[in-house]
Amino acid sequence: MKDRMERLFGTGRAAAPTGEHWLTISDLMAGLMMVFLLISVALMRSAFLDRDRMREVAVAYREGQIAIDQALRLEFEADLENWDAAIDADSLTFEFRSPEVLFEAGASTLQPRFATILTDFFPRYRRVLQGFDDVIEEVRLEGHTSSEWPSATEDKAYFNNMMLSQGRTRSVLEYVYGLPAPPDDRSWVKRKVAAVGFSSSRLVTDTSGREDPEASRRVLFRVVTNAETQIRTIIEQ
Repeated sequence: MKDRMERLFGTGRAAAPTGEHWLTISDLMAGLMMVFLLISVALMRSAFLDRDRMREVAVAYREGQIAIDQALRLEFEADLENWDAAIDADSLTFEFRSPEVLFEAGASTLQPRFATILTDFFPRYRRVLQGFDDVIEEVRLEGHTSSEWPSATEDKAYFNNMMLSQGRTRSVLEYVYGLPAPPDDRSWVKRKVAAVGFSSSRLVTDTSGREDPEASRRVLFRVVTNAETQIRTIIEQ
């Protein structure tokens, strides 16, 4: 009777796990741990590779920056004082700093002296930079003003100076584009040179932090390399 009841309803106790069953579980856990380990190693390797690639980009950027700066100095060192211009190695800017030479106050028409300078400067500048075409993303022609505008509120002065700075960079770009040049050189200007007016957003200040109106009125050419684009591409991959 007891045997019959156990066959119908069971003994009421779970069967003890066999050694074979526990061996299978332990093998599964070991396998999962190995998979996670391999995934971790792969992710670490990818991170190290990305770090090394970004380091290579940074080194190449610095080397390219130094090479461009040296090439510009070799070409223009003798002209800087006469033009009241300066080359900055860190930002790769070529800056013209005499506002009275560049434009009349409140005007966007080139002064004759500045037109003469640009006629000499730009074909040589373009020729130097074309030697670095593979690393240059953009040549940004920047116009900057002081914050001053007679009889205007601060906000109105800002937007008046925005229109002025944009008009001035357009005048410069239109002038250098119209200089005698082969079609390929004009195509390079279209592809690479952008004219931007910054109004008074990037003022030059003295040691006490006060605005220097004369120094703030300037035009500069800034070389932008493709290092940032390369790093962004690495991150997005």
